Amino acid sequence: MAGLTVVSGPSGVGKSTLIQRLRQTRPDVWVSVSATTREPRAGEVDGEHYHFVTPEAFEQMREAGEFLEYANFAGNWYATPRRAVEEHLAAGTPVVLEIDLEGARQVRTHMPQAQLVFLAPPSWESLVARLSGRGTEAPEIVDRRLQAARTEMAAQGEFDVTMVNDSLDDAVARLVSLMGLPEASSA
Repeated sequence: MAGLTVVSGPSGVGKSTLIQRLRQTRPDVWVSVSATTREPRAGEVDGEHYHFVTPEAFEQMREAGEFLEYANFAGNWYATPRRAVEEHLAAGTPVVLEIDLEGARQVRTHMPQAQLVFLAPPSWESLVARLSGRGTEAPEIVDRRLQAARTEMAAQGEFDVTMVNDSLDDAVARLVSLMGLPEASSA
């Protein structure tokens, strides 16, 4: 049966890479596109990577109850548009959300039937190496992400399943299995 699966975990654990591979291999799964108030990065397409909205529009949408969950991260707002999720679920399409810990908690409150999957690194050292090795952020930003990762790692017990991201292909196969989908796409 199609349902809602939430994938969460610390920054740098590979959530985006996992979801990107899931999209490539499973076109039968719909991955929600978040709304955000941050500016698009080079190469990002509105409606594909994010729905880019002004802070004023975001606030109006939030007040109107249009979000399933929302959170502020690094000074910008991010949210999951509720209607698109509900429409895909009603049509029987499996839905995946890639969101942070606070968002996962909100989804659990609003949709308790959702399956929450925590994506964990193979080890703390591998997460540190991955975040530090990106080379895209200042050391103080990396330190903040690692501090947040400690909090997120401590919340694993709030999730239905913890999945270690030790191999991308294995992680995708485990996620598909957790979603109750057949191994090969029928699309």
